[in-house]
Amino acid sequence: MAIREPIRTGGRSARVQQSVHQAVRELLASEPRESLTVPMIAARAGVTPSTLYRRWGDLASLLADASLERLRPDTPPASTGSLRGDLLAWTEQYVDELGSAPGRAMIRDFVTSDQGCQCSNILRGQLQCIVDRALARGEACPSAEQLVDRLAAPVVYRVMFAEALPEAERVRGWVEHALLGCTPT
Repeated sequence: MAIREPIRTGGRSARVQQSVHQAVRELLASEPRESLTVPMIAARAGVTPSTLYRRWGDLASLLADASLERLRPDTPPASTGSLRGDLLAWTEQYVDELGSAPGRAMIRDFVTSDQGCQCSNILRGQLQCIVDRALARGEACPSAEQLVDRLAAPVVYRVMFAEALPEAERVRGWVEHALLGCTPT
């Protein structure tokens, strides 16, 4: 595993990260993912390949970091007025996003890099937002960690290993299973 320089929040480091992420997005729009190389991305970003290797270590980590930027939500999860509705809306969207070609590629990027913890933190944060809203409404609910196990994990498994994406009925079943044992306050 390569030693990476610490990430700073501003200045040249932020500009390099932004230009590299932009280069990855542009290249993915015009090239097959399998044809991307570190030198190709570096040339598009206007930096040297050694800058990318020093910062990200390898191509998989670089692609995972660019995917992580895309994964960060711009808005909180949809609020439907109930825990059940929020979880159903979130899970349906999660299936759609991960089941797309870019979503599947993103999962592969995370599996082959060391960015999985950051991805998990974003996911857990989204679910914690749903939990916090439910608690504020006085609803009993599972923890965000339980929701990761009961909703996110089956989605990722099905997207990666099943022949077809889960149907709406299965998604509703996961939500109902996630709510088992919750009693209203």
